[in-house]
Amino acid sequence: MDAKDISLFALNCGSGFASRVAAALGLPMGQHEEREFEDGEHKIRPLESIRGRDVFVVQSLYGESGRSVDDKLCRLLFFIGVLKDAAAARVTAVVPYLAYARKDRKTQPRDPVTTRYVARLLESVGTDRVVAVDVHNLAAFQNAFRCPTEHLEARGLFVRYFAQRARERDVVVVSPDVGGVKRAELFRQSLSRALGHEVATAFIEKERALGRVTTGALVGDVYGRMAIIVDDLISSGTTIARAAGACQEAGAVSVFAVATHGLFVRDADAVIAQAPVERVIVTDTVPPFRITAQAARAKIEILDIAGFVAEAIRRLNADESIVALHES
Repeated sequence: MDAKDISLFALNCGSGFASRVAAALGLPMGQHEEREFEDGEHKIRPLESIRGRDVFVVQSLYGESGRSVDDKLCRLLFFIGVLKDAAAARVTAVVPYLAYARKDRKTQPRDPVTTRYVARLLESVGTDRVVAVDVHNLAAFQNAFRCPTEHLEARGLFVRYFAQRARERDVVVVSPDVGGVKRAELFRQSLSRALGHEVATAFIEKERALGRVTTGALVGDVYGRMAIIVDDLISSGTTIARAAGACQEAGAVSVFAVATHGLFVRDADAVIAQAPVERVIVTDTVPPFRITAQAARAKIEILDIAGFVAEAIRRLNADESIVALHES
């Protein structure tokens, strides 16, 4: 399809990020109506023809004041449904932060596999493709959907961030748990190429049972090095804080934390403010609206990922390679 066949929409609660995506593409935002009823029901519809068009709906699924995750998901489902009814040629759900991606397998008897349920809901309204950024478990994400999926990785943004800041430093990339070792290793390899020398690796043993987390030994040498802790998301901040503390105790000269999604729930303000970490670098897939304490805000740096998402949309519309996007 030609670029003229693209329509880009966002729900009202996600219009800020989507507007930056639209600006990067040089496209106007699609016009739509969201109407609230007194009994709590709502209606959503496009206000322009989308017949035969390649439609992208941009909406991160995170909870915030006045809009729960479930409310956003429901509205996204209803909007995709009406777009298909209005004869869109193809509808792609662009979900920079995908809710329920952490519940991707049974860890206890009768556990839900909510990732799969969300996939079925999106497929049931006719979603043709789902695009997400740095999901918790890539294999689970790919296996949950029967429609095509595209997984975008923010790794390149973070590597470019550190390429100059760490060029003359002895660096170690740290996974805060065993489950994230592969993610950290991919980051380490990319950073090694960018810096022109090998970067060390380490990980921290961590166990989670019945909602409680215990941190074990640090495996690897961080002494005298700049430690970069790599994770997919920061929720309460306790995992990052424990990892940073372990690195500091083991002799790291400085500690940075990198995560694509900054949820910052509960007491994340206080946790990050007190954690022995110089900077916490996240993208704007989730706006850091929950961070209000000045001591925490001073440590947080936000990288704009809207241009990267926009380029992915352009390539999908033009049937170009997403793999090449990550290599560029």
